[in-house]
Amino acid sequence: MADAHFFNDEPFLDHEEGPDLLGHGQYAQHVISLLGRVRAQTETGVLALIGPWGSGKSSVLGKVTRRLRDDAANDDGWLVAELNPWLYSDLESLTLALFSEIREALPKNERWSEAREKIGGFGKALSPLGKVTALFGLDSEGLIQEVGNRISGDTSASAAKRKAEEALRKAGHPVLVVMDDLDRLTPEELLVVFKLVRLVGHLPGVYYLISFDERTLLDVMQRSELVGNSESRARDFLEKIIQVRLDLPAFRERNADILVNRSLAAVLASHSLTLTASEQERLSEAYYRHLQGRLRTPRAIKRFFGQADATLGQLTGNVDIVDFLLVTFLRTSEPRAYQLLWQHRAELTGTSVDLPSRRDERPEQGMERWRTLLLDAGVAGQHLDGVIGLMGMLFAPLRQALGYGANTQAIALRRGIGSIDYFDRYMVFGIPDDDLPEDTFDTALQQLTDGTPGPEADELLLCLRDDTQRITRRIQYKRTAGIPLPAVALLEAAAQQHGHLTAAPQGAFGLLTADFAISILAADLLTDLAEPERPAVLKTMAETADGAVLAARTLQRITRRDGSDSLDHIQAAARPDWIGEARSLISHEIARHLAPAARQPVDQLTEPERTLLWAWRHSAPENARAWINQRLEDRWTPLDLLAVLLPHERAPFPVIDHDTLQSLDALIGLEALYSRLGPLLDAPDPDNPQDEHRERILQALRQHRGHPPGSD
Repeated sequence: MADAHFFNDEPFLDHEEGPDLLGHGQYAQHVISLLGRVRAQTETGVLALIGPWGSGKSSVLGKVTRRLRDDAANDDGWLVAELNPWLYSDLESLTLALFSEIREALPKNERWSEAREKIGGFGKALSPLGKVTALFGLDSEGLIQEVGNRISGDTSASAAKRKAEEALRKAGHPVLVVMDDLDRLTPEELLVVFKLVRLVGHLPGVYYLISFDERTLLDVMQRSELVGNSESRARDFLEKIIQVRLDLPAFRERNADILVNRSLAAVLASHSLTLTASEQERLSEAYYRHLQGRLRTPRAIKRFFGQADATLGQLTGNVDIVDFLLVTFLRTSEPRAYQLLWQHRAELTGTSVDLPSRRDERPEQGMERWRTLLLDAGVAGQHLDGVIGLMGMLFAPLRQALGYGANTQAIALRRGIGSIDYFDRYMVFGIPDDDLPEDTFDTALQQLTDGTPGPEADELLLCLRDDTQRITRRIQYKRTAGIPLPAVALLEAAAQQHGHLTAAPQGAFGLLTADFAISILAADLLTDLAEPERPAVLKTMAETADGAVLAARTLQRITRRDGSDSLDHIQAAARPDWIGEARSLISHEIARHLAPAARQPVDQLTEPERTLLWAWRHSAPENARAWINQRLEDRWTPLDLLAVLLPHERAPFPVIDHDTLQSLDALIGLEALYSRLGPLLDAPDPDNPQDEHRERILQALRQHRGHPPGSD
């Protein structure tokens, strides 16, 4: 939208040629009409435009000055001089600047030459030579001439003022001196300005239009020695200075809504965005419940949407726009509360391990803790509920503490800040180096669907290896949303990456490993395929040793999920046809991968080979059992095999727990194992075992021998 200028200090969405959204044009015309009436009744006067900071005073002043200048060519038109009192710290400099500005506002033609000369003379008469030199730029020769003029001529201030008054009356045009933001001056500077406009600048045909926030101005005046700490004295003083008080009309709720809507439309258009119906509903809820009371001035609205426009940038399409706007509001209006988001990232995204002191915390206690945190962060008491309400719209834990239902999956699906997968984007105003932008992610999936290689697909597969948990979740989000996925290509890619995953464990106590995450995804993707397709895909996955492990685990997970299989070995006749076919194909591939191991000593089994052996029990335990027992007949010993298969360090867990015992039964057969180890199991415990690991295995088996799996 062409009329949205967020990044300057000019009036916002309020141009002369556009609609008068805020009524500023109408009020500016009222001011101009009032100036005419004041001029008809007095030769000089001071008018004050009064309104809170950010309410649009500068916008009205701008319209007044533009319209007066447009009409200045008329016989009785106004001449406008603008003076910025911030630039001058003493009365002499400000006085000289005033008359310099008035002089510059006068037309340059012959009719005004005398007035220009006399105004300049009055300014010089009032100011020390140093100030004259600085402002008018006199060189050394000019300075000497000026000294001579002052000594020999009539240079008294009263005489110069009389001449200036005569010239101004003769010219016949009124001059309006505009001074904005007087409330930003120091007490001393403010009194200098008032002295100037009421005494020194009291000239015929010269009028003053000043503007300020009254509350702030009164506070400033009460810090001066002249007024002291008395609001009534400050008001009395103001009444002596100001003849006409112009209170800026209240910024109505309707005005705010119009400005917010146009500002939002400008931001969306600038970034080629539109809101969906659900986004409009969420944003409306946030605005009318929590934001409307805080966006009460044009400046506040401009600042908010200006920040949104400035930081949206590369986040376009990569974050939820409503969440982004709410986070932007917190950042601009409550910066210290915004900093709490990063400090409590894990808690807010539901990924923290609760401290012991919080494990039994009730929702109302958690809410009270957050109220304290926000108050300590400088959130005013009257704004506290609104800030908490906004945060409840962003983060599921807080929403639950407020007593509302919270759908964490919905937050992730919309790429909300409450999801750990997207939180960082909001805080760094971009896509972190270890993250994939949405367009890259979508392009990669399309390349995999089409079977066309590309850098995006390569990048996705690299991230699947190095950032497995997040990438698998993001794929799952697409799946949940009903977006078609290249299931076959993703399964084959997962099989290729399995065994090479580098992502660190996540979640409480590191239980969410990359291996577990990719196994869950593989099972879900396999269920998306028609049953007749599944065996061939699993065979392709199993063509590598690492892929065979994933294929076996995926088959085991999916069959357990639909109740078709368990370690209790349901009869083959009860299984769907595709499961038997898939088991046979995977078992064949595992046997092929393990063929070299059959000719080697058991202690030379590699880690991938050991993993394959364990995985074999998921696809065809009877084949695995036959293969292992054949090795035990040939050259392997059962205790050496167990020493290789079972980890050395399981503390604080036993070396063989109930689940491990069930797995050994499926893989080897417990009765056969006990039979082969009979003499060792019957032997007494040695006082000084030569191999503590093997001895711990034997002790565990002795303990379990009398309690076979399922006997409890």
